[in-house]
Amino acid sequence: MSAKKPNLILFGIDSLRRDHMSGYGYGRLTTPYIDKLASEGALFEQHFSPSIPTTPAYASMLTGRDVFGTDVVALRHEGPLGGHVKTLAEVLEENGYNTTCVGFTGNPSSRGFQTYLNYESWVPDETTGRTPKAENLNDVAIPELERLAADDKPFFLFLRHMDPHSPYLPPLPFDRMFYGKDEKDPANPSMEPVFGFKPFGDFLKSWIGEDVTDHEYVTAQYDGAVAYMDACMQALFTKLQDMGIEDETLVVITADHGETLYEHDCFFDHHGLYDCTLVVPLIFKFPGRVPAGKRVGSVSVIADIMPTVLSLLGVENGDPYDGQNLVPLMYGETDPAAERTELYITECTWMRKHGWRTPEWKLIVALEPDFHGKPAVELYNLIRDPEENANVAEQEPEVVEFLRGRMLDYIGKREGEVNRTNPIYTNTNWHGQNKQFASSEEAYNSLYIGSIVNARSLQAKDKEKEKEQEKETVGND
Repeated sequence: MSAKKPNLILFGIDSLRRDHMSGYGYGRLTTPYIDKLASEGALFEQHFSPSIPTTPAYASMLTGRDVFGTDVVALRHEGPLGGHVKTLAEVLEENGYNTTCVGFTGNPSSRGFQTYLNYESWVPDETTGRTPKAENLNDVAIPELERLAADDKPFFLFLRHMDPHSPYLPPLPFDRMFYGKDEKDPANPSMEPVFGFKPFGDFLKSWIGEDVTDHEYVTAQYDGAVAYMDACMQALFTKLQDMGIEDETLVVITADHGETLYEHDCFFDHHGLYDCTLVVPLIFKFPGRVPAGKRVGSVSVIADIMPTVLSLLGVENGDPYDGQNLVPLMYGETDPAAERTELYITECTWMRKHGWRTPEWKLIVALEPDFHGKPAVELYNLIRDPEENANVAEQEPEVVEFLRGRMLDYIGKREGEVNRTNPIYTNTNWHGQNKQFASSEEAYNSLYIGSIVNARSLQAKDKEKEKEQEKETVGND
């Protein structure tokens, strides 16, 4: 009888941008426990989620395919995840694994788990007005970890933490960990454009508090939520050690996408194809199979996770993947011909756009007018303007056309390989309103989040089930 295969715990954190993690060089000590775990494994320094938001990103994470391969590009994806792909949960079940998903029920991208468990990750508690999301997750996940480990089968435990996802409401003392000023200073007008943005204003006021005037306070809540989550994750790391299964368990830490904070007018959400939404962490820890203390500088993408996980678990599947196995990179084996330097990027959240990213340039092309009134074409020089504040599309028309040509050639190539039209072109009902926006003003007046409860329900796919799922935590994006 062959030896039992390794276990897998995949932390698929929602809305965690890597540049707000101390292990990736952020100035605030937000992730000391993740940093320690990363020092015992391999950290990928240039990991990207090319297709935002949640639904296409998790689809890619859990199938090893890009948006052409999954045919999933929109937050509000219509229909199930295509039967032409197998999810990681389905492949591992076929190979004798027990599988559990925590915090990701009701989304087509979470297909294939044997067990689904939920926890409260949206609504604040009545006593404190804060939401202890990661502790709520631990209350569910740790007993489930014990149950899975007690079986003689290997297990796959998928954990969707929601702490970095709005509303950012970390419990005390994390709310003041990174902020010591007066967030209600009447002389500070920085929150006026945030609350004045009609589509999001009421939602943001509902949890930030309409008397808050300083945008830095809200960013500090995001960082505090990350630090709180990090501390709670240590309980899971410790549980693994104390159960004596650390050496036979692969731990992966990643995110579906990043977050915009007070940037690009995309306040405290994750839309816009700017790098703050595309940069995410990727960390592997597996004693004896992943080298300790390794930092990999090569570009990786979210579709790489599944083929890499299968390789580390010793599961041979035979299916083709759009992502690549990253294990050779962990050991310093680089193939210059295989190095990624250019990425096709898509967004279908509150705007429908796509683009092309190189080490030097970022092209963003709108497929219909957005609700911010941004130009139809944006071009940023990532070397001179890494924060993407100066749109140089009009000054650099030749660069725009060159990058557009690269993008269209790539789209044509991938469409030919999958024998389907690019889903960014076909998902025209991405907002559920059965129309295409003719103007930014129409988009601005049509898109509205409202309350926390309404935000939570936006990802529900079956309207008849929404009432049944009201207590479930299905994130909006």
